[in-house]
Amino acid sequence: MRANLFIGASITLLAFSATMAVLRADDGRGDNDGDARVRVGLAYARDQGIHLNLKGRNREVVGLGSYLVNAVGGCQDCHTAPPFTQDPYAFLGAPKQINIACYLAGGQSFGPFVSRDITPWENGKPAGLSLKQFMHVIRTGEDPDNPGQVLQVMPWPVYQTMTDDDLRAIYEYLSSIPPINANVCGVPSE
Repeated sequence: MRANLFIGASITLLAFSATMAVLRADDGRGDNDGDARVRVGLAYARDQGIHLNLKGRNREVVGLGSYLVNAVGGCQDCHTAPPFTQDPYAFLGAPKQINIACYLAGGQSFGPFVSRDITPWENGKPAGLSLKQFMHVIRTGEDPDNPGQVLQVMPWPVYQTMTDDDLRAIYEYLSSIPPINANVCGVPSE
């Protein structure tokens, strides 16, 4: 009798555990969702020919950052000049081929404003900013070159509510992409 009770309880516990695992996988918050975003982000970089420097970096964090930059944030649309190498551009039906030579190097003109180079600068930091400075810019919109002034084109109000982990992932991804020499893409900066 005890053996049957033990076996019955074990089967019930296994069934409950399996059900909970399925529910966790399907609730949009589980590891499976994060893993898919990481895989998509790393595949995007690979497929577009973006050579990532993963030495000393967490591959999953960089992959999530790539996903957020490339699949969610659309950062290349403003920070790559021009964003695509095909003519007509991808949004007119051409195959999507990003402009690797100027990928995220800034130079896109928006009237009197020019997008910033967000690749690693000479100090190895994206846009020349520490993580703390980067997060401050995204949260407040304060122009790092003109303290007290707000960025006029950057859609920071959209991105300011991203989690600290998301912003760290973006920063890690931007830290891992190849730097681009200053003033070679788009409109030359001062």
